[in-house]
Order: sequence, then structure tokens, then C-alpha cells
Amino acid sequence: MRTNLEGSAHNSRTLLLCLRIAIGMVALGSMAGCTVGPKYHRPSAPTPAAANYKESTINFQDAPGWKVASPQEALLRGKWWEIYNDPELNALEEQVNINNQNIKQFFENLMVARAEIREARAQYWPTVTTNPSFQRSRASANLTNAFNTNTAGGTSPGGQTASTGQQTTIWSFPVDISWVPDLWGKIRNEVHQAQYAAQVSAADLENERLTEQASLAEYYFEIRGQDALQKILDETVQADQKALEVTQAAYDAGVDDYISVVEAQTTLESAQSQAINVKVARAQYEHAIAVLVGRVATDFSIPVRPELTSPPPIPTGVPSELLQRRPDIAAAERTLAEANATIGIGYGAFFPNLTLSASGGFESSAFKKWFEWPSRFWSIGPTISQTIFNGGLYRAELNQYTATYNADLAAYRQTTLTAFQQVEDYLSAVRLYSQQVERQQAAVNHAQEFLNLEMGRYETGIDPYVDVVTAQTTLLSNQETLATIQVEQMTSSVSLIEALGGGWDESQLPTPAQLTQKPPASDSAMQK
Repeated sequence: MRTNLEGSAHNSRTLLLCLRIAIGMVALGSMAGCTVGPKYHRPSAPTPAAANYKESTINFQDAPGWKVASPQEALLRGKWWEIYNDPELNALEEQVNINNQNIKQFFENLMVARAEIREARAQYWPTVTTNPSFQRSRASANLTNAFNTNTAGGTSPGGQTASTGQQTTIWSFPVDISWVPDLWGKIRNEVHQAQYAAQVSAADLENERLTEQASLAEYYFEIRGQDALQKILDETVQADQKALEVTQAAYDAGVDDYISVVEAQTTLESAQSQAINVKVARAQYEHAIAVLVGRVATDFSIPVRPELTSPPPIPTGVPSELLQRRPDIAAAERTLAEANATIGIGYGAFFPNLTLSASGGFESSAFKKWFEWPSRFWSIGPTISQTIFNGGLYRAELNQYTATYNADLAAYRQTTLTAFQQVEDYLSAVRLYSQQVERQQAAVNHAQEFLNLEMGRYETGIDPYVDVVTAQTTLLSNQETLATIQVEQMTSSVSLIEALGGGWDESQLPTPAQLTQKPPASDSAMQK
């Protein structure tokens, strides 16, 4: 009876000790509120002091042209390409958002980054493992001792007692628990690093989406420009064909020289050659659009439509808004936050690691007694590890992380400077191209008048046909230049919208909390 009481008291003391150790582990875990490393603050970026973009306020009274939208106009949001009011372009842009393979690749990169957040957060929790086993063994019967006998054995010829070998059976069901409390915030910094990296991936996705959308719009307007140029050349070929017939008739009538026929023939063939060459560029732009919308170039085509228009007024907003509207600037800034969290990880390496581990389970030589209370075993205890000397490795790594942060800071500021440069570049380009279009249109009109006059002088015998050829060449050259400038104006307007960030703004960037959540299956399959 006394033995049973002593056993019960021993078990109670054991349970009390385990309870105290568990309470101590929880207390240590609650101490994990210290986070080492620098606190992140968004750095300053170079921004202009002016309230408006310089190129949007220049007033050329003697050369009016394209104007930006008034400051009261709402900024572009969402489907920015709809500002061009082109249904065919709208339909193609929708296909880019769904089928573009580069966008899908960046989307999957974001899914990888989100999974890495959950991988980092898994370190907050203990690791529990088990390794059930069964083992049956038999000792060697030749392990004998002259001074020991075995009641189950016999006598060997040498006079020693021989053992039959002991057999053992072990049924084991261990459970091991290991936990590293985040005493110095190292795990939290790793989680923050993963969250900021996921934000970088989200911004990169939006930047890639904007790049693909802008490329499609530019290629689309290039095709329209090639169609317009094709129309010009086709009409030129028809006019040159009629001119050849006139000179041939004059030569046959004996009122003109054969040289006029040769000159007319040369002019016609040159125009025909140019008309064929235009088809090369159009085909290549069409194939490029096929890739953008995720289609095989062999099965894709865009109808011919020779139509060139002027770009609509584009709301630019004010320079102070640009930092919140460009996804590449957001990516550069989040990269800085990620680098700052990495510095915190570097500081955490200087502090000791505390590992709390426990193991227990059941062990028995008989299966029927495997899970009985007396078959239990357990052990528990903390371990502290600290690197005493590693040749300055941690200090070198910290210096590396700090230098990386400084490099990312320079990249962030360079990205900002480039953004303002691009906006000013394309503002001036669209405005100046619009003025050039007006001048070039006047040049085309006068070249047409020059050709009409020269053709009349030739038909009346005043001027030789070579003067007509000169007038024809002048007209065609001016018409080609006009079409080229109109295309440049349209593509520059697309580049301006891209430089302004399209329809994106920083409020659309997912927060760390949103990225930490496991994405629903619909999101994962969105880009399939």
C-alpha cells in the first residue's frame, strides 16, 4: 500500500514539474517581443517643386497643338486604353489581360512569394514529429563469461557455460516537440522580409501588365499607320500608272520623247516596290500582337483599316502624385523595405538561440502493454546555442545587407528621377508631334498643288516630264512623313500614359496582411 502511495506522489510531482516547465515555455514565448534591427521609414525621393509638369505648361501661341487635359479632369483609372475610343483596341487589350504568358509568369511569381510568407510564418510554431517503430533482436550466443552461467544453457567443451543468446522485443511510439521562441525578432524580420518581397512581386506584376498593355496599343497604332501608308502608296501607284499611260500615249503620238516613258516607268516601279515593303512591317507588328494576346501568329490577323487620328487630351495630374501612380516606383520602394528587414535578420544573428525541446511516448516489449501508463517515457529541457567565434562572418553579412539597402535606395531614387524624365519626354513629344503634324499637313497640301501645276505644265509642253517626277517624289515623301509623324504622335501618347502609371495607383497594392492569407483556389487558377 505504501509503495502505491509513493508511486502516486512521484507521478504527481512529475506532472507538476511538467506543468511548470510548460508554463515557463509559454512565458519565454511571451517574452518574444524584442525585435532588433532598424525600424523602416519610407525614404525621401526627388520630386519637383513645381505644381505642374514643365512640358504641360509651355504655351506656343504661334504654334498651337495638342493640349493636356485640364487639372480638373479625373485621372485615368483601370482600363486606360478606352480613352482612345477604339472598340477593336479594347477587345485586344482584354485578351492581353487574360492570355498573355508574361503576365501569367509574373502572376505565378506572386503566388510563389505568397507561399514563402507562409513558409516563414511556420517558424512561429513548434515542430512535432513522431517515429513509431518495432524492433526484435537477439544477442550473440557466443558472448560467454566463465564466471557467469545461464540456467538455460549448457557446458561447452572447454568447460565454460554457453549462452543461448538473449532475445528482446521493443514496441516504441515516441513524440518529439521542438520550438525556437522568437526572442529577438529574427523570425518576425524574416516574415516581414517575405511580405515585402511579395509586395515587390505584386508591383512587378502590375508593371509587367502595364508594359504588355502599352506595347499592344503601340503595335496597334503602328499597324494603323502602316495601313495608312499602304493606302498612300497604293494611290500613288495608281496615279503613276495613269501618268505612264499618258506619257506612253504622248510618245506614241510623237509629241514626247522616250525618256519621259522611261522616267514614268521608273517612278511607277519605285512606288510599287515601296508598296510591297510596307507589308513587311505590318506583318511583323501583327505577329507581335498575336504573341501579346497569347495566340499563335499563324491563326491571327487584324483587318486592314487605314485610319489615323489625333490622341485625345490625357489627364496627367500633378507631379506629386506620380510616386503613387507608378508600379515600378512602388516595387523599388518595397524592395527597400525588404532590404531593411534583411538588416534586422543580420542583427538577430548576433544573439543566442534558445531551443525548447521535449520528447515522450510509450515503449514496451509486449504489444498488449504498449500504451499502458507504466510504459510511458519522457524528457524535456532547453538548449541555448551561441556562436563564439566565426571569423567576423556575421559582421561581414551585416555590412553586406547594409550596402544592399544603400544600393536599393539609390535605385529607388533613380527610378523616381527616370519616371519624371519619361513624363516630361512624352509630354513634349506628343505636343511637338502635334505641331509637326500641322506643318507637315500643310506641306502635303502644297506638294499636291505643286504636282497638279507641274502636270499641267507638262501636258501643255512647257516643262519636261522630269519635273513631274520631281513633284511626284516630293508629294510621296511628304505624305509618308506625315503618316510617320501621326504614328509617332499616337505611340508617344501611349508612352505618356505608361509613364504616368496607366490606370494604377498605390492603393491597389496588396497589404502584407492580404498577402499573408492563403489565396483562394479561384485566384490560383485565374491565370491558367
